[in-house]
Amino acid sequence: MDTAEKVRAGLGKRYAAERRFRLFGMGAIVVALCFLVFLFASIIGNGYTAFQQTFIKITVHLESEVIDPRGQRDLHKLRTADYGALVKKSLRAQFPEVSGRRDKRKLYGMVSNGAAFDLQAMVMRDPDLIGKVLDVWVAADDDIDMLMKGHIDRGRPEAERRLKDLEVGWIDRLIADQRLEMRFNSAFFTAGDSREPELAGIWGAAVGSFYTLLVTLLLSFPIGVGAAVYLEEFAPRNRWTDIIEVNINNLAAVPSIVFGLLGLAVFINFFSLPRSAPVVGGLVLTLMTLPTIIIASRAALKSVPPSIRDAALGMGASKMQMVAHHVLPLALPGMLTGTIIGMAQALGESAPLLMIGMVAFIVDIPGGPFDPATVLPVQVYLWADSPERAFVERTSAAIMVLLGFLALMNTLAVFLRKKFERRW
Repeated sequence: MDTAEKVRAGLGKRYAAERRFRLFGMGAIVVALCFLVFLFASIIGNGYTAFQQTFIKITVHLESEVIDPRGQRDLHKLRTADYGALVKKSLRAQFPEVSGRRDKRKLYGMVSNGAAFDLQAMVMRDPDLIGKVLDVWVAADDDIDMLMKGHIDRGRPEAERRLKDLEVGWIDRLIADQRLEMRFNSAFFTAGDSREPELAGIWGAAVGSFYTLLVTLLLSFPIGVGAAVYLEEFAPRNRWTDIIEVNINNLAAVPSIVFGLLGLAVFINFFSLPRSAPVVGGLVLTLMTLPTIIIASRAALKSVPPSIRDAALGMGASKMQMVAHHVLPLALPGMLTGTIIGMAQALGESAPLLMIGMVAFIVDIPGGPFDPATVLPVQVYLWADSPERAFVERTSAAIMVLLGFLALMNTLAVFLRKKFERRW
């Protein structure tokens, strides 16, 4: 075999190896996409029903003898009246044939515990409603909601269902009377957490995430950019700066739960900051995102051509003026991109926040960064640990909302990079 034939044989083997490599790469991409599609299909399939809720229409007589017997319109009396008794009386009037104590308890359980609070809110907004008879739509109990959504099979034997035949008959009667229907679940987006699935919402966790990310952004961006500018433009090249750079790169790979332990030891135990507060969560996430922001900011500074620096210095600018007026503005889009990616990473973190107590059950909407709060990933963790079937769909729905925020933040980062990046 001459040299040309050996070369052709070698080329054939190399081309075949390249084709196999491309096929392996395409196969890996297809497998990854299949897993991704399966993941999203599973989440959406379990969670889309949470955006609807079953409601029951009850006819309530807002009796003045129960709400305001003296007619004084005292706000404290109006707030503490027994609205639950009015709801129960309405249900008894709707189903007068129900007589046994056990059956009555099942009847009262058809509507959510929040029905009484709905009546309270109506009266507090407009006390003139006292004494009137109103048709009010209230949230149904989570078991009824699951039956209407098909998660409870009414065809199964009665002993294997959470709802008995008597309750299913009541539901069919409400449907026939047009007193039961599915509506958009606005409470999922406007309410805080609750022990009752039909009352639980993500607004409290969303506000907690906002305050936590706000604290993180206000601290990590100026500190990260300042550190990057110093290390890249002003720091002398010696052993100490080499040690600092190595440690920054190593901190970017430290597990996030370690930062949670650090925050627990320093911010809570030593500085006695409030537990389960967004300010502590923001401090912990600042420590976690600083390496990412510093590394991205240094890369953005390195991308600015040396000719920009030389031209500024040649025109008589000081080094500080050169950095502040010329280098930093040109590097800022890349810094913003790295910061947004760091914020997206912080938004999806739960392990460090669990360590500082943000796993607590919080019903009230936080009014500031020092109020007790939780965040969206921790809310997902809490709901996933709940045994009720209704919390399963709310867990998946919260994941959908969280993924939507993450996709929005990453899209914003890509947009900023495409819009403001400069090619030299």
